[in-house]
Amino acid sequence: MRYIDLHCDTLTVSCDGGYSPSDGPLQASFSKLSQSGCEMQCLAIFTEGADAPLRFEKYLSFFRGLDFKDCGFEAVLTVENLGFIGSDLGRIPKLAEAGVKMASLVWNYENALGYPNLIFKDGVPLFGRREKRGLKPLGKEAVALLDENKMIIDISHLSDGGAEDILRNRKIPVVASHSNAYGVCGVCRNLTDGLIEKVADCGGAVGVNYCKDFLGEGEIFGLIERHVKHIISVGGEDCVALGSDFDGIPAPPGLEDCTKVSALLERLEKSLGYRVCEKLCRKNFLRVFNEVCN
Repeated sequence: MRYIDLHCDTLTVSCDGGYSPSDGPLQASFSKLSQSGCEMQCLAIFTEGADAPLRFEKYLSFFRGLDFKDCGFEAVLTVENLGFIGSDLGRIPKLAEAGVKMASLVWNYENALGYPNLIFKDGVPLFGRREKRGLKPLGKEAVALLDENKMIIDISHLSDGGAEDILRNRKIPVVASHSNAYGVCGVCRNLTDGLIEKVADCGGAVGVNYCKDFLGEGEIFGLIERHVKHIISVGGEDCVALGSDFDGIPAPPGLEDCTKVSALLERLEKSLGYRVCEKLCRKNFLRVFNEVCN
C-alpha cells in the first residue's frame, strides 16, 4: 500500500552530514523511500540555536538544489521550529513563497512564539510533567499568518497550553506530524485524549511517531498498532496518519528504516482492514493538505 509520511529529518541530516539524500546512509534516503512505496514525504527543515536563521537558508538552498524528478515520491517542504524567525513575522509569507507547506512553532525549547511540551530541570527533561503555558502574543500572530498563507500548523512539540490556544474553536485542520497517544505511553511528547479529540474536531490528523521512547516497551509493530487504535478510538478513523521521524530517532528494532514500512502496513491492514488502513496511510493527510494548502 502506498503511504504518506508527515515528518522526517532526512533533509537536514544529509545536508549536515555532507552526503546525498538519494543514497546516503539514512533511514529515509530517497532510494529507500521509493523502494518502500512512499507516495509523499514531508521533508523538514529543522533549526535550533543562535545561527538558526543562517542554517535555515543553507538547508533551503540544499533542498532547492535537489532533483526530485525520478525519486518516485512527491516531496513536501516543512519547517520544524519557527523560532528562527524571532520577532520577524514578515518571514512567514516569505516561507510560503519559498514553498513551505507546514510548520511547527517550537521544538524542545522556549522561543519567542511559545513553549515546548518538555519541561526541563537542571538540563534534564521531565517526561512525566506537562507544560500548561500557552502561546505568547507573537505566537498567536504567527498562527493567524500561517492560516492566512495556507500553511498547515503542526502542534508536535508544542505545550498543552499552546495547542489548546490553537485548537480552541478551530475550523481549519491542524496536524501533529509526529506525536503519539499519551493514553498508551505516558510521556509528555504524546498527545492527551483531549488534544486528540480537538485535532479530530477541526478535521486534522495525528502522525504516529516510530520513536521507541514515545511508543513504550514491546515489539515495534504491536506498539504502533496500539497507538493507532487508541487514536482511532478517541478521535475516529479520519484523524490518524503516519509521521515516522526517521533520521531524527534511534533506529527502532524491527523498523530500522523505511524499507520496513511495507511490512508494518501489511500488519495494520490485517488489523484495521483495507479501508481504514488506506485512510491512515494517505487519505487523511491528503484531505488536510488539500483543504489547507490549495
